Amino acid sequence: MPSDLKEFLQQAAMQVGAGGSAGFVEVCIMHPLDLVKTRLQLQASPSAGAAKSTTYYNGVFDCIRKMARSEGVFSLYKGILPPVLVETPKRAVKFLTFEQYKRFFLFGSDKPTPLTFSLAGLGAGVTEAILVNPFEMVKVTLQANKNKMGQVPSTWAVTKQIINESGFGLNGLNRGLTATIGRNGVFNMIYFGFYHSVKGIVPEYKDPVQEFLRKVGIGFVSGTLGSIVNIPFDVAKSRIQGPQPIPGQVKYRTTFGSMVIVAREEGFGALYKGLTPKVMRLGPGGAIMLVVYDYVYAFLDDYFKQ
Repeated sequence: MPSDLKEFLQQAAMQVGAGGSAGFVEVCIMHPLDLVKTRLQLQASPSAGAAKSTTYYNGVFDCIRKMARSEGVFSLYKGILPPVLVETPKRAVKFLTFEQYKRFFLFGSDKPTPLTFSLAGLGAGVTEAILVNPFEMVKVTLQANKNKMGQVPSTWAVTKQIINESGFGLNGLNRGLTATIGRNGVFNMIYFGFYHSVKGIVPEYKDPVQEFLRKVGIGFVSGTLGSIVNIPFDVAKSRIQGPQPIPGQVKYRTTFGSMVIVAREEGFGALYKGLTPKVMRLGPGGAIMLVVYDYVYAFLDDYFKQ
């Protein structure tokens, strides 16, 4: 095997291994906040016609309390199987494609620039979104279910139901694809662009604890900024993929159309529903992923060099 090909495959294997590990750890820790975010995004404001008989959540901790009381404590992990199944390959693909896109967007420079990191992040996010959207559709459907845990259908049952009723296309298992592309593309453009640009500016520490905190801090800010900027796409995605307000009538169809409807009926601030749990998840979650990736990649690199 040519040495260049062997080196490429070795690096790809390390990127896949480190990225997969980062995704698995992050989703296991942070999934409850993702569920709370989805519940908050799915509910319309009372003035916009939310049914009085439906449980209404007044924030993150109110949502957690009401879910635990009416659906059981383990309801906070509803819909975790789809992300567990997809997060390992999803993050593996994201970090792998980010490294490959980075080479493409050098534009003749001998080293990556902030523009390189941002465009590579955008490309990785779009690629990731196309692969994971069917899992996102199933996850949102499960997260929207307010029955007790024992009464919630299985992941496979929900998947079959969506396929049987609407197929695999943009009205079925791939509903909300454009919104997912917008959400993931914008997030990763900021996430990778900020993290790698700032990490190259802020000096490294020789002390391992200080260096760990440096990476965590930059990763936290990266995840927070990405969450704040991309959340209107996330709200639109949840509305498109979740249950429609009136059964049998599709209210939320397109990404920007859904944003306009939400802003018009519920106010511009409604496009930022779920921001608190999203930041609570993707601030530390973003830090977890990047730090786990860096350390696992370094471990694998040392292992292959032995």
